[in-house]
Amino acid sequence: MEARPRTVLCMKWGTLYGPDYVNVLHAACRANITGPFRFVCLTTDGDGLDRGVEVHPIPDFGFTERHYAAGAWPKLAVFARDLCGLSGRGLFIDLDSAVVGPLDPLFEMAGDFIAIAGGPGWRPGSANPAPRLASGVFAFDIGALGPVLDAFTADPAGALTVAGNEQEFIERQLGSGWTRWPHDWVISYKRHLMRRFCGDVIGPHRRPPAGTRIVAFHGDPRPQDLLRPGLAGRFPHLVRAPVAWFRDYWTGHGGKLARAGQDGSRE
Repeated sequence: MEARPRTVLCMKWGTLYGPDYVNVLHAACRANITGPFRFVCLTTDGDGLDRGVEVHPIPDFGFTERHYAAGAWPKLAVFARDLCGLSGRGLFIDLDSAVVGPLDPLFEMAGDFIAIAGGPGWRPGSANPAPRLASGVFAFDIGALGPVLDAFTADPAGALTVAGNEQEFIERQLGSGWTRWPHDWVISYKRHLMRRFCGDVIGPHRRPPAGTRIVAFHGDPRPQDLLRPGLAGRFPHLVRAPVAWFRDYWTGHGGKLARAGQDGSRE
């Protein structure tokens, strides 16, 4: 039986994450996926993206400036019944993620919608006892979740009233009908790799453990903060940069290092 098409999806708008974030993610996916796949970036600005990155505008389904500012509501556009003519299995990955292990199992795992089991219990150790859907990395069948988008387009302004961000809205629509990634596949940099009590300021940095496939960043510190010498993040999540494993990851996948005085968001 012929394998279904596979597509990695990402999304970029504004200036917080420059083209290097897309290009590094693309290179890391190429290194960690066997066989053919497509890499699609939905964006408001495709300048500076590498060849091999398929660039499409973010479909407009009634997203306002408030939707772009409060969470990441434009992600709902990937649930369009006709998304840029794509088909098969989709794997959405936030730009502030580091792909550090094989991704084939993320395409192969069964589930209508598979996402991070987030919330306060998203920490090292046992599986999260009270998970909340987090949309930093999710898999789904392209075109199959149109009803979630329909619920948004029926009242885009009202969606902001009932849900604080897009991932809460998705969870409200799916209820219990979503599957959690195995707890060691997608980990949080801040929750799983940083030490308590500012231990990353004075001690050695933890590397992603064996079995990790994606390291997700959320809030501060942000990925490029780990590249520049000095303190990064906010108390109590402070780290002394540069962080060697992330610097090696970034430059090893073609990422540039910001020159002095630059914020690194755009090279």
